[in-house]
Amino acid sequence: MCLVLRIITLTARRSIKRQWQAAWLLRALSCIDLTTLEGSDTPARVLRLCAKARQPLRAELIAALGLSQTPQVAAVCVYHSRIHDARRALRGSDIPIAAVSAGFPSGQTSFRSRLLEIEESVEAGASEIDIVISRAHVLSGDWPALYDEVAAFRERCGDAHLKAILATGELGTLTNVARASLVCMMAGADFIKTSTGKEAVNATLPVGLVMARSIRSYHERTGQVIGFKPAGGIRSAKQALAWQVLMREELGAPWLAASRFRIGASGLLADIGRQLHHHATGRYAAAHHIPLS
Repeated sequence: MCLVLRIITLTARRSIKRQWQAAWLLRALSCIDLTTLEGSDTPARVLRLCAKARQPLRAELIAALGLSQTPQVAAVCVYHSRIHDARRALRGSDIPIAAVSAGFPSGQTSFRSRLLEIEESVEAGASEIDIVISRAHVLSGDWPALYDEVAAFRERCGDAHLKAILATGELGTLTNVARASLVCMMAGADFIKTSTGKEAVNATLPVGLVMARSIRSYHERTGQVIGFKPAGGIRSAKQALAWQVLMREELGAPWLAASRFRIGASGLLADIGRQLHHHATGRYAAAHHIPLS
């Protein structure tokens, strides 16, 4: 009940309006891992995604907002098989490629194949690897096995950033979420991430609060900085603001930067564009003026 009250307090007390809202939404945009993870993904679909990543807002909206440069998202997230397409589409930019790996989304392939998939994704050009943990280790309380698994993934990532996806909707309890967060951080994860986006329940604020407090506690004990990534079902600008408020209140302003905070999303960009257009012009844009999601 305390978690619920804390979430209500966070979202009720921190109302962000007018130019401050626009500024926070632009920051949220810069923290998006723009994602396509569908069986229907094609080179053309990835090309369109990367074009949105390079210029997520229309030129006239950028001018109306008085921005000195074109904003861009934090990364593009794709399956291993689409890394080559993303590299080609992002050539000449500094937008990193994140690849989901290690048997995404279920984590039920062999351990050897999961390690090999990570290696191949790094070799193909991914500088960030989003792995999925074996939920069975958590549900059976085998924490040493979870640690060894994530540590092995960390080793195979090399210089690439490792984001550990907990799939919190399948872990049963918030206690399991907290323990899994701690083990993944101890094993070398650079980020902990809520969900694959494929579970029945994905990113929720109560789960985010537990994970954020785990990050804070770990940072206080070790001095190590661990990032946080909610993913799955975040489609509105209002939701993005709520997640940013959670980061600001629980972890502090440094966790509002893309180096420490990401939002995994495919449809969020469109609503951020709508809200920024309303701020700049006083009216919402027509659908054909907003990048497709």
